[in-house]
Amino acid sequence: MPTMTHPDPVEQTCTHTAGGELPGTQTIGTQTTGTQTTGTQTTGGEVTGGVDTHSDTHTAAVLDVTGRLLGHRQFPATPAGYAGLLGWLCGFGPLARVGMEGTGAYGAGLAHHLQTAGVELVEVDRPDRTTRRHRGKSDPVDAEAAARAAQAGRAVGVPKTRGGPTDALRSLRVARRSAVAARAQAQTQMKSLIVTAPDTLRTSLRELGNRELITHCATRRPDRSTATDPATATVLALRALARRHQHLSAEITELDTLIGPLVAALNPALLATAGVGVEVAGQLLVTAGDNPQRLVSEAAFAMLCGVAPLPASSGVTVRHRLNRGGDRQANSALYRIVLCRLHWDPRTRAYAARRTTEGMSKPEIIRCLKRYIAREIYTALLNPHHPTGTA
Repeated sequence: MPTMTHPDPVEQTCTHTAGGELPGTQTIGTQTTGTQTTGTQTTGGEVTGGVDTHSDTHTAAVLDVTGRLLGHRQFPATPAGYAGLLGWLCGFGPLARVGMEGTGAYGAGLAHHLQTAGVELVEVDRPDRTTRRHRGKSDPVDAEAAARAAQAGRAVGVPKTRGGPTDALRSLRVARRSAVAARAQAQTQMKSLIVTAPDTLRTSLRELGNRELITHCATRRPDRSTATDPATATVLALRALARRHQHLSAEITELDTLIGPLVAALNPALLATAGVGVEVAGQLLVTAGDNPQRLVSEAAFAMLCGVAPLPASSGVTVRHRLNRGGDRQANSALYRIVLCRLHWDPRTRAYAARRTTEGMSKPEIIRCLKRYIAREIYTALLNPHHPTGTA
């Protein structure tokens, strides 16, 4: 069987094909590792792929160098399906790049497979509503749109790499964040039950602090045989919520013993930055990923965090507005750094005082500080073992 040969190492990964098909050809209606839909034979010239990802299947489309649609096909979201998808794309010619939606979600496995094979991968945003209203919505249409965005240069984002220590940190933080939310919810529910509890019970509990309340309710031993009584039922519910709170607190402490050393090992410079603790540093590391060099500039990192001001000028009015996009968790982390520095850092306090005399409001000052701090954080992310100064 003839094979394709290419001098470039990336293109050498495209010499295998799915289902035994000859490279550069496509047979309509043939069942291989995916579901055949359309196809056009092509020879020579670079091609661009696009992928629309889902939990069970991925739909791929391929364009030639002139933007002509050569075909689209559906593959299972399995290792065999990943190999079949790559082989199918490469069967049309040298693969220039692949645009993909959802590289950090449903497409994480396929993205890792393509990156390991040396394929240039581009993160593609979901089409806006206007485009979908005009073109319609289907998996082949979305895959073609992803390929066109990658080919035209509208999509240039480099996906995060997976399988590194930062990915491990992300998993631990997911568990911790959900535990913190559940613990807060349990405490809120306890306070709500106390508000509507019988007078005697409410009077004895409403003056207790949070710690005393948790300990007191967790150790109560009401008579379960009288659970039909509202007072007894309330005590039983408070005990269950208090014990849940204690269990979640122990779970959070256990996760913290794993997250703290991991953050310190990943980026000691970031952890040494003024106003940055383990929680904030962990979030910023997860936002940047294992390959922070994919962020081409500190301006790109600021846009990723949603702290890059957006122009909102018109006529003689020149102004900028709040950026509501980006990673809101990273934006929140930068906000906490600002609050900490406004309270403790002399230089930040002096900056805020000067800006106040110039007529800026406190929210505007905080936006400026978040932008400056994003620049400092970006430097620390790229130089994990070189401490930075205070902005």
